[in-house]
This record gives sequence, structure tokens and C-alpha cells, in this order.
Amino acid sequence: MENHHGHHHMPKEVPMPEDHHPTKQMDEHQGHDKHAGHHTEDFLKRFWICMVLTIPVLLLSHMIQQMAGFDLTFAGDKYVLLILSSIIYFYGGWPFLTGFVSEIRSKNLGMMTLVAVAITTAYVYSVAVVFGLEGMDFFWELATLIDIMLVGHWLEMKSQMAASRALESLVALLPAVVHVQRGNQITDTPLKELRSGDVLLVKPGEKIPADGMILEGSSYVNESMLTGESVPVQKKKDDKVIAGAINSDGVLKIHVTSAGNDTYLQKVIDMVKTAQSAKSNTQNLADNVAKWLTLVSISVGVVTFIVWFSSGQSLSFALERMVTVMVTSCPHALGVAIPLVIAISTTLSATHGLLIRNRTAFENARNLTTIIFDKTGTLTTGSHEIQQIIIEDKQFSADQILQYAAAVQQNSEHHIAHGVIRKLKEKKLELWASADFNYMPGIGVRGTVDGKKVVAAGPNYFKQENIPLPAIPAQVDQATDTVNFILIDGKLAGMITFADSIRENASEAIAALKKMNIKTFLLTGDNERIAEAVSKKLNMDGYLANVLPHQKQDKVKEFQSKGEIVAMTGDGVNDAPALAQADVGIAIGSGTDVAAETADIILVNSDPMDVVQMITFGRATYRKMVQNLVWAVGYNVIAIPLAAGVLYPGFMLSPAMGAVLMSASTVVVAVNAKLLRVK
Repeated sequence: MENHHGHHHMPKEVPMPEDHHPTKQMDEHQGHDKHAGHHTEDFLKRFWICMVLTIPVLLLSHMIQQMAGFDLTFAGDKYVLLILSSIIYFYGGWPFLTGFVSEIRSKNLGMMTLVAVAITTAYVYSVAVVFGLEGMDFFWELATLIDIMLVGHWLEMKSQMAASRALESLVALLPAVVHVQRGNQITDTPLKELRSGDVLLVKPGEKIPADGMILEGSSYVNESMLTGESVPVQKKKDDKVIAGAINSDGVLKIHVTSAGNDTYLQKVIDMVKTAQSAKSNTQNLADNVAKWLTLVSISVGVVTFIVWFSSGQSLSFALERMVTVMVTSCPHALGVAIPLVIAISTTLSATHGLLIRNRTAFENARNLTTIIFDKTGTLTTGSHEIQQIIIEDKQFSADQILQYAAAVQQNSEHHIAHGVIRKLKEKKLELWASADFNYMPGIGVRGTVDGKKVVAAGPNYFKQENIPLPAIPAQVDQATDTVNFILIDGKLAGMITFADSIRENASEAIAALKKMNIKTFLLTGDNERIAEAVSKKLNMDGYLANVLPHQKQDKVKEFQSKGEIVAMTGDGVNDAPALAQADVGIAIGSGTDVAAETADIILVNSDPMDVVQMITFGRATYRKMVQNLVWAVGYNVIAIPLAAGVLYPGFMLSPAMGAVLMSASTVVVAVNAKLLRVK
């Protein structure tokens, strides 16, 4: 653990402003910002130095000598003991004493207060014994307590660091130097000077430094770190590439569309950071529990002292019990219980293609009762290849119908438009110009081509215009085909049918959700017959057909008003209002635009099984949090009464033993958090 808070060796090539420091933001929410000033290494160094000093302290302590049956006394030995213990108290205890001061200042008592009170009580009491107070000194217990506390903190910070390291590995995906083409010259430029609009050269084996569009060249590109897609994808002219992907075999010339903090990679890093630093509800619970434990242990400590002292026990006995209570009840395990699980789960998710933008929504995923799936692009591939062109008006040929359709569709971003343009290029037909383009959400597009008014639209157009829907020929399979009607000057000229295949994992995903008792519904702008066919084929609980984009949100509200906890799954283009309305909004699909949308969770791979994975992972994360809380609190419930002396004289929990148990519980909680896995 060569580095810690604020002391990070970030890969130096990454231009990250102060507030873009992954670990910094993580530390702030770790409930442990109290010792943010102390690096992990610092705790380890203090531990070793105190450990070495502890050996003579143990040898010189009369109680240890009695227990071990040897004698090591000389004139002034108690002063040597005092000097060594003072060094341990001030040097080893310093992080706790400064933490105590900042907790008092922020009026937020916690762990540091407890440790500081415990070691100070022990130290002051022992010094008094050296200078004549009746009783046994506490130096050896003070020394061992500080040693254990230091090593416990070191372990805890080390495991917290591991989670923030995964973020750094994301940051390290970018190269230090990039090859920029200016005029006819290629110059090597530091990454931070890269701007949108630059033209880059990426050689085989190099990392792609920014989001962009390929101008020339083709190559296989490995985007697995960002999309989880393990197989390298072939990219050629006009394809998009994302920062952080690795170029395998070809040379690519890329036009930069976004650089630096605007890249998809940076958005992922920012999202992981905000998700990690967002205090989840469970986290707030942990903070409250810690505060109460602090108050309980201090009051129980004081009461213990009063009870024993007033019942005729010696001052030293009563003080020792009080100190033991203070030491034992340090709820350190609690401070690390939730933050660790959160940090680990967020980072694990990111590397498995689940980007969590909203922690609370992710935690609510375990309670979902209904999931609404948008059909196109979510349960189906949304690729829309043209199957057939059906002529209705004999004065037009099939090619002309395709050209009219392409002319009005060329300004649209819809899957259907892409399908039409692909077919046109394939047939090497001319793309005609069009004017007055108008996109009708959920219906289609219209425009003017060659003086004629052309409409390319789905069945919803006829409903809107109150025209009867034309009969669809028998050769069209309405279960899988989408029909696009081409009207020229108000008259039906022809139909173009598109096939959209169901994603291979869709039925498996629906079956898995059924097992979890989650109802699934299909939502689509397509007609009843297509909706019914797809939902039957996938064995879903129902479907909502002919839904326009602005109605999607109302459908979500309808379910919510029946008391359902609803997730909406869509590919983000026109699903934004519904995604925002749902209890959990899940955007499916990789790419840059989705990341900035309104979803709570983004599934980078367009795989419906990821919805199932996200829910099981959400449940597993929650289980881990609860286990850790129970472990952390349960330990105190048992340890505090033992430390107070309820089983006296049969059993007494010594301060050092209390400290050992406390550190052990912290380690158990850390290990338990580490066992969290994405299935």
C-alpha cells in the first residue's frame, strides 16, 4: 500500500482536476475522513516503531513479570517505563488524538473519541501511579492497545484503498502521449493538450486516447474494460470509438469528438465516484449506530467506574474497568462495515458492465416487483434489416419507394432510418435531397421530396390521422416484422417490412425474473399483434402496445399507483421520462449518449440477462451490508458487559484482549465485504 489519501501516484498522464480525484472523493465518504490526514503507510510505520518499543515495556511491567515468573528490576526502572510508554502514547496515539480533536470540533463523536479517551485515561492513570498513586500501572496495556489500534486501522484503510484502486486502473487506461495530425505532419503531443476536432493516429496495440469517429483505416478494437464485451469488435470508417479501448491490428485515423473530461471513460469514472460517494440509506444507518455506540460506551464506562468505586473496590480496579469498557466498545468494525461493501460493489459493477449512477436505486432493486421492458433494442436487437418492399401503387418501382423513404429518413436517428439507408447504399441507389423534415415521435417522419409530400410511418400514423389502417399482405410475419408505410402525396405507395430478431438471452432473462417473483411486461410502439407475439414467445406477464414515447411515463405511473415497485428498461433514446419516473431506471446499450441520460443504472452490454445480474447483485450487496452491521454491533453487545465486569470475579476482559477482539471484528467485516462477487 504505497500510497494513501491525497498522496496518490495517479498515472501522471491523466489530466484530472482537483475534484476529479477518485480516491479523494472515496475517502470523503468512507466515514473515515477523520484520519484522512494520515496515510496508510504512516499507520504501518507508527505500528512498527511502537511495536519495537512495546517489547521493553512488556519486560519492565511488574504484572507481566509476575505472570511469566521472572524478575527484572533496577533503580529507576519505572521511569524508563514511563519514558518508553510516553513515546508510544504521543507518537503511536497521535492519529487518534488529532482525530478526537476534529470530531469534537465537528460535534460528531465517533471512533476517534473512544480510542483517544481510552488511551488517555490509561496513560494519565499510569503516570499518576508512577508518581505515587496506589495501584498497578497500565503501561503495557496502553502500549499493546495502541499497537493493535494502529494495525487495525492500517488493515482497514488498506482494504478501502483497494476499492479506489480499481478507479485508478480505469484512469490508467489512457495513454500518456498521442499522435496528432496537424497539416501533413504527425506530432507526439501530451494527452492533456488533446482537443475536440483534432485528428489522431492510433497505431496497432495502442490505446485509443479519446472518443471519436474513424476517418480511415479498419481494425479490431477491444473495448472490454469499458463495455465488458470480451470479443474485440471490428471498426471501420465512420464507426465510433471510445477512449480507453485498445486497438489491435490496424492503423486508425480518428476525428476526436470528445477529449479529456467529456469522454465516455471519464463519465464512467465520474459515475462510479459519485455512486461511491453518495451516502446510501444503509450507510446513514451505520453512522447513527456508531454515534449511539460512542455515547453508550462513554456512559457505560462512567457508570462502571461509579458502581465499582462506590461498592468499595479500589480506585485502580474501578479505573481499569472503565478503561476496558472504553477500549472494548470502539465500534471500528462499524465504520468500515458499509463503506467497504459500497465501494467494492460499485467498482465490481463497473468492471462487469453495470454502471451505477444512483446508489439508492441500486439498493432498491432488491425490492422490485415489476419490470417493464421496452421492446426495440432491449428485448430485440433493434437492427432492422429490410425484408421486403411491397408495391401498393403501380406507378412506383420498389427502388423508387426505397429512394423516397431514404430521402425523408436520412435526417432521422431511428433504427428504421438506419436500415433504409443501409439498403440504399447496398443497392448503390442515389440518395435524393429532401426538405421540411419533421420527426413525429413514436409515429414516423415526413418531408418533401422532389415536390411531393412523403410520409414514412408506422401504424400509429393512421390512428392519429383517423384513417383506416391498410391491410397487411399475408406474406408478412407480423410477429417479428415491423411494417413501415410509405405515403406519397397522401396516397399509400408501398410498405417496407423490417425484421427485428429477439435477443438470444431474452427468454432466459424473463424466466430468471419469473423465478424471483418479478412480473415482466413488454412496452412497445408496435401494434397489438407484434406485441402479443413477442410477449407470448418470451412467456411474459403481459404487454402494452401502440404506446407513444410520452405515454411511457404514464404507463410506469399506472403500475406505481397500484403499489408496484417498478423498473423501466429501455435503450434511452425516447425512454428518458419513463426511466426517470420508474423506481429504478435501467438504460440498456453501450455508447456515449446513454451515459448522460436519466437512468439510475446503465447496462453497458445490451444483454437482458444483465438486468437479472443487477438484481441478484443488488440483493447480495444488501445482504453483505446487513451481515456486516449485525457483526459489528453484535460484537459490542457482548463485549461491553464483559468489559464492565458483569462476570467478575469469574471472568475479566482485559483492555488488551478487548482491543484484540475489536480489531478482529474489523478484519472479519473487511473480509466479508471482500467476498462480494458478481455472479
